[in-house]
Amino acid sequence: MITYQLTSMAIGLFFAATILLLVRRDHLHGPYAIWWIGAAATVALLGFFPRLFDVLAAKLGISYPPILAIVLGFSMLLVKILTMDLERSRQERLIRRLAQRLAMLEAQLPGAADSAPPDRAD
Repeated sequence: MITYQLTSMAIGLFFAATILLLVRRDHLHGPYAIWWIGAAATVALLGFFPRLFDVLAAKLGISYPPILAIVLGFSMLLVKILTMDLERSRQERLIRRLAQRLAMLEAQLPGAADSAPPDRAD
């Protein structure tokens, strides 16, 4: 077996094991782990079958197969960035609504104006 095949297989298996360990220890949650498991599986798959990209590139009409990997990698990064922005927007909206609800509840409490900390001018 060729050295780069062994290296890419080892990298893919190492990524997969690391991701599974992070998920198991609850450092990485499910939806995020799926992306990383997919990346690790792709690297391991290409390590086991390095000619797969050559065949796929030829079928797509790409004359230089490594470009296919670069284009697919950038495409996946763009999709990942978009999903991260969507999630962040959802979380910001949720935080804003929670802050508004908290302010309304504090306004309803009797004596809330007396117990509220004074605003500081920094």
